[in-house]
Amino acid sequence: MTEESAEAPAPRDNLDLVGQEAAERAVLDAWNAGRMPHAWLLTGPRGIGKATLAYRIARFVLAKGGKGPAVDDGPGLFGDALPPVKPTTLAIAPDHPLIARVASGGHADLRVLEPYMPHPERNLAPSRQILVGHVRRALQLTNLTSAEAGWRVVLVDPADDLNANAQNAILKSLEEPPPGVLFLLVSRAPGRLLPTIRSRCRRLALDPLGADDLAMLLARYRPALGEGDRAALARLTEGSIGDALALAESGGLDLYRNVVRLLGTLDSPDIQGIHALGDSVGRAAARRSSDEGGKPPGDAFATLRDLIGRWLVRLVIAGARAEAPAEIVPGEAQISAKFLARAPLEQWLEVWEKVTGLMARADGANLDRKQTVVSAFLTMAALLQAGRGTAR
Repeated sequence: MTEESAEAPAPRDNLDLVGQEAAERAVLDAWNAGRMPHAWLLTGPRGIGKATLAYRIARFVLAKGGKGPAVDDGPGLFGDALPPVKPTTLAIAPDHPLIARVASGGHADLRVLEPYMPHPERNLAPSRQILVGHVRRALQLTNLTSAEAGWRVVLVDPADDLNANAQNAILKSLEEPPPGVLFLLVSRAPGRLLPTIRSRCRRLALDPLGADDLAMLLARYRPALGEGDRAALARLTEGSIGDALALAESGGLDLYRNVVRLLGTLDSPDIQGIHALGDSVGRAAARRSSDEGGKPPGDAFATLRDLIGRWLVRLVIAGARAEAPAEIVPGEAQISAKFLARAPLEQWLEVWEKVTGLMARADGANLDRKQTVVSAFLTMAALLQAGRGTAR
């Protein structure tokens, strides 16, 4: 950790849940009422604290040791029983020994399923997917007596990465939940899960972080960023501290400024600039593909795909709502307004589908990234130029 950049803790290490008080209250209310469900499905956009909340719930439940929903403080002054004190937070004492054990994966009553775990077959590389072999190993916990006379917890982060067989395997335990077992499923795309999985969990939808919370966290973890850059990242990522920190780390804000600049030239495209952008993400993709095994490093092409997709979504939403386009970086609103004035909204919706589909196919099929970037910009330029001189 330096004065310029404080490292944001991973969810398993993070004791500070920001901006999700309503979600925490929902879990506490269920606990205090003695109606804790056997499974929670924590949903919402990426980077807003879903996994942090899941680990917070896991620590809270494991720390209670099966003693029930309330804490008994013993007899009163005259020997009469005091009413149980109900917890008002999921946080546990920061010096509790359980915290280090959960963070290190060393708690006997906790199993975590996540991408890039060692492959169930030892001779194969780790998989981006969570496989059925991983699930079966984790579910062995549910057939055992608790090692600490308390709850047993299975945490899946993210459940979206369970493949089809893995989903079916975990579904069996959700349909016939063993007593004293809690499932915590984290998902940013619950539609990818089997409907029967969704129906057997209590869904807890987390909201994007508010502007004040996001600004506070950016100031904490990226204090070297100027106030203007922090504000731009907050607007660009729409309430996701995870996305904001990732973009700050990868230079994503400068990449976005370049994207907006190139969009502004599409009446007479800056072909040299577009090719230079394609070259830069193509080289990054080549370096990424040379990395063997384990979790791959950041992907500049995926970042670019996401930034262009976000821009087009905001363009379409502004047009549909007849609102002023967003101004994340200087000059952006004027560029967006020109796009909306040149072609009907339904045509920009078609362009959004075409461009995002093109870039998704390139990523999935390992096609030429540079040519894909050039094609995406020229697709937008063609529609813009076709509408030159016309009104909306």
